[in-house]
Amino acid sequence: MDVLDTVRTGVLDHYGVAATGVDSASVTFLGLEPIEILRIVDGDVVHYATLGGSRHPMGDPGDLHADPVRGPRAELVLTLRSGIAMPGLPKALGILVATPSVEGVVLQADALLDLGEPLWQGAAFTAALLGDSEIPEIPLPEPAEPVRYLTVTPVTATEAAWVRVRGAQALRDAWREAGIDVRDPGRGAATL
Repeated sequence: MDVLDTVRTGVLDHYGVAATGVDSASVTFLGLEPIEILRIVDGDVVHYATLGGSRHPMGDPGDLHADPVRGPRAELVLTLRSGIAMPGLPKALGILVATPSVEGVVLQADALLDLGEPLWQGAAFTAALLGDSEIPEIPLPEPAEPVRYLTVTPVTATEAAWVRVRGAQALRDAWREAGIDVRDPGRGAATL
């Protein structure tokens, strides 16, 4: 079963683009298999989709009897308005999607992942809030579970603290009430 080819086809089909029309970057961490970040231009936005996090099911990395086929699988997609350079972003996305392999975290909607450093050079965002994606689940051959894409929303340290205290939905409500475009890479933090 070639999970990555299936996932690549699924995400490219969702956005209606051919593989030849997509830029990509590869990120490698010591002890882990390479992670690819697809850069898909879609009008005035750019989708950054990871490819490699779903290679293995998520679970406890210290479990000696982990099932190599069954278990949840996830990839990440970050959508931002285009027009600003974001050096370091592929590495940050690679770190986020590798979190299950390194720390045993299961990626799911409303999870808060804190990098402790800017998501890209010069960014005010040091954490990411995960959410449900509009990319449909990508089925794999039985008995493997389908691959879910989760959205990545960059958050500031203050917004991350708000999530820890009030929850993910409270922050999303604050963004909505303030009319904040979370796809704007230059946006300010919500007033909380």
